[in-house]
Amino acid sequence: MRMALGTTGLGAKAPTAKAPAGKSAGAKAQGSWGARIRERILHGHGHGSVDITPPPVAEMPSLDHPAAVAPPEAASPDPFLEIAAFLLRLRRMGVTDRRLSAALEAAPRTVFIPADYPPFSDRGLPIDCGQVSTPPIVVARILAALAPQPTDRVLEIGTGTGYMTAVLARLCHRVYTVDRFRTLVLAAQSRLAGLGIENVTAVFGDGFGGWPDKAPFDRIVSSGSAEGVPAVLAEQLRPGGVLVMPVGPAEGPQMLMRVERTAEGSLDATPIAPVRAIPLIPGKAARL
Repeated sequence: MRMALGTTGLGAKAPTAKAPAGKSAGAKAQGSWGARIRERILHGHGHGSVDITPPPVAEMPSLDHPAAVAPPEAASPDPFLEIAAFLLRLRRMGVTDRRLSAALEAAPRTVFIPADYPPFSDRGLPIDCGQVSTPPIVVARILAALAPQPTDRVLEIGTGTGYMTAVLARLCHRVYTVDRFRTLVLAAQSRLAGLGIENVTAVFGDGFGGWPDKAPFDRIVSSGSAEGVPAVLAEQLRPGGVLVMPVGPAEGPQMLMRVERTAEGSLDATPIAPVRAIPLIPGKAARL
């Protein structure tokens, strides 16, 4: 379903929608099994069927409720199998873009989370400044809808840990990312530098206002929600540009929306999936 949004109707509410060293023979077999999974995911073929039953596909998890914080779980002995199973699950959900799969695989999830937390949990994980990170399953859905291209300049509202930033950096020409918490920006910059990612510009600032000095952008993405598509962000899209963010009331139904700016300057909005996200907050954090 597509909806046209006039430039004066940006506040319209979203529609309601419901190894250790010395590997054993068994570990060696597991590695071969994981390699076959990776081949199927990244290249669309493989060697027969692989029996992996993914967890039930739940509604995108709430990021602003205590229940969204996952308790520590036992870590998998093989991180490769974890990412392979995660990518296969995405494929079964319809997220099949090979560039996105490769970018998700290349971004080491464990760099962005505490050591004692499961890297691909469907629940948000607690991070600095009292915030909660966006689960990787939601990051993947957001980026699949955004569909960044290799030549794109992308504005990200809310740097967080820098995980989505790292994935985006492998999909587009340059990422401009803004966060209202200085601590998060500095930590994300350190992680990205450690990974050798050089096409990201991160700043401490008011993301609610976008980044007018660097506009227009080919893509704009926010994991935080707003009651309606903020006009100030829509105005920073170039014609043909795309914005993806959760839209809806902070305490009510929200929808992940894909909004495209037409050549005439109007906005076409397409609902993607129900989502629960914390709202965007204007201004910079006074502390942290």
